[in-house]
Amino acid sequence: MAKIGKEDENMVEQKDVMILAIESSCDETAASVVKNGREVLSNVISSQIELHKLYGGVVPEIASRKHIEKINQVIEEALSEAKVTLDDIDAIGVTYGPGLVGALLVGVAEAKAIAYAKKLPLVGVHHIEGHISANYIENLELEPPFLCLVVSGGHTHLVCVKDYGTYEILGRTRDDAAGEAFDKVARAIGLGYPGGPKIDKLSKEGDPDAIPFPRAHIEDSPYDFSFSGVKSAVLNYINGCKMKGIEYNRADIAASFQKAVTDVLVDNAMHAVKEYGLNKFAIAGGVASNSSLRAAMKQACEKNEIEFYYPSPIFCTDNAAMIGVAAYYEYINGTRHGWDLNAVPNLKLGER
Repeated sequence: MAKIGKEDENMVEQKDVMILAIESSCDETAASVVKNGREVLSNVISSQIELHKLYGGVVPEIASRKHIEKINQVIEEALSEAKVTLDDIDAIGVTYGPGLVGALLVGVAEAKAIAYAKKLPLVGVHHIEGHISANYIENLELEPPFLCLVVSGGHTHLVCVKDYGTYEILGRTRDDAAGEAFDKVARAIGLGYPGGPKIDKLSKEGDPDAIPFPRAHIEDSPYDFSFSGVKSAVLNYINGCKMKGIEYNRADIAASFQKAVTDVLVDNAMHAVKEYGLNKFAIAGGVASNSSLRAAMKQACEKNEIEFYYPSPIFCTDNAAMIGVAAYYEYINGTRHGWDLNAVPNLKLGER
């Protein structure tokens, strides 16, 4: 058997790894081609927001049907934009949880079909790990260990990223996720869906100190969150005003609510940073594109002399580029999934 020489070894080491990634966990159908885990060659997203606006939130059955309609053309567009074909791809990465089970199944079935037909390795990715990995795309110097706050419509997690693919959850929400609270408050003050961007916009016209909404801190778990209290306080405030016949200022409610949520997120995050002695902190997830949260986190990190990282808004929303990055690190660590890979709607972070 011929021995591999030094030059051959270098060639093996330097071979580019191309991942085709698929994301369909909620209401975005997305595909991306990612090279070597950090270079995004294409990032195509077909959003269903306008469709779900009619219903005031995501309708799972409609989301699944729309994914089936769009997934092939989104993948074709991603390959075309990256100027590659399936023959150039080394592995298929796909979100298999958490998320809406019907939506996830569309992406998983598509990924399995392509992997089977082209005899390619299949790598299942955790959606939250994808969000965390979005920080690697534009911050090439960022490497573990670091702390990351993941804030989205379905999740609020404070995570210690110990290594690529190795996570320790320090804190999580006990009830509503931050994004969920934003959506419910937006609906209560008549802004509609999606609530996060609309509250962010309206709050710029309001006084963040106008209404003293509560900030929940959990004594036995200093890194955990609770947002159902502040959400209920907003609803009670609105009902109180209506019963007394007092006109309320929507912008003040939006700004005061947003500040209450932001304060808790920043306080818990900075507490964790000091306790764990890490000098790198990142945010991720849909709510991470909130301008007030970004500004408050940046200020807190500067004050505590911590390096602050955050993805561009396009990589905060659900997208396949982040899944491609996470899949790359799983792939080089040897993760391979079989044809029995299934959608896991309640998949826990760190589960394999």
